[in-house]
Amino acid sequence: MTNQCVLITGANGEIGHGLIRFLSREGLTKIVALDRSPIDDYQKEVEFYKGDILDRNLIDELGRRYQFDTIFHLAGILSTGGERDPLLAHNVNVEGSLNLLNMADAQSMQRGKPVVFFFPSTIAIYGFESLEQKVKAGKINEDNYLHATTMYGINKLYIENLGRYFSQTYKRFDTTPGLTRIDFRCIRLPGIMSADSLPSGGTSDYGPEMIHAAAQGKPYECFVTPETRLPFMAMPDAIDAIISIARAKKSVLSSTVYNIGSFSISAEEIRQEVMKYFSAAQISFKPNPQRLAIVNSWPGDVDDSRARRDWAWKSDFDRVSAFRDYLIPGIMRRYSVSASKVSLTSCVGA
Repeated sequence: MTNQCVLITGANGEIGHGLIRFLSREGLTKIVALDRSPIDDYQKEVEFYKGDILDRNLIDELGRRYQFDTIFHLAGILSTGGERDPLLAHNVNVEGSLNLLNMADAQSMQRGKPVVFFFPSTIAIYGFESLEQKVKAGKINEDNYLHATTMYGINKLYIENLGRYFSQTYKRFDTTPGLTRIDFRCIRLPGIMSADSLPSGGTSDYGPEMIHAAAQGKPYECFVTPETRLPFMAMPDAIDAIISIARAKKSVLSSTVYNIGSFSISAEEIRQEVMKYFSAAQISFKPNPQRLAIVNSWPGDVDDSRARRDWAWKSDFDRVSAFRDYLIPGIMRRYSVSASKVSLTSCVGA
């Protein structure tokens, strides 16, 4: 029996599809989905609204029509798109988020019960002045190097602070006793690798793009250098982390913002993993200076000990199992790649 109602914005993206898939399998949640394009695969599982988070009238109407227990706010313009049109990115990422925070706050006060507001931040909120500084820093925690260098990262960091403001200090001069604020929760995601959906042009998408190209027998020019390093995780781990923090008891959370990680890997190491399974893959490196500069400003690894301590975060996939057990089999199925065309010993984990 349905006992929860959630709103998922940006529902047609990679994470949105993953959340809908997870919640649909459980069958305990009414799912309201919002996106600018229809979600054809999940017409029966969701109540879908085609629209924009900048449409305040639509957001307010959703707030009147439903009583949301949780809002998963995933909609936004990513890093590369944000650099192409920073003003549009600011409007969508910041003003759209403000519309949703305001709606969630109103619902929380009306019901006398906080709406859980989940927001996916990113390692793009961090910034290094040089590659040498990045290498020297190693794993970084949530409190250091908060110097975003892209409009996307700046927007994300600002929304983290907006969420903290709405949940802790908004209307602090209001004398009404017992005001209920939203329950804002945020994780800073590393690069995400998905077997179930296509890369969407993010700056960290060179990882999954290598695998998808190899599975299709297409050559791929990687836009970073072989030494370029970022933290990554498999999509199922990202979905698990989002569900876990959204459902964690408020009493165990010492912060509104958490790093999460799985494995740190260089572009060359990704190429090597892909070559284990697609020995004929044609992967070369042709760095794009602008995109490389963005990636080099992001950390090579993150310290997620706060999440592990507070809400028992733990990834299921490491570097080897992410490729062997999730990415390669899933992408092979997507493109109907015959097992005879890849290394059988690699696929069984030898």
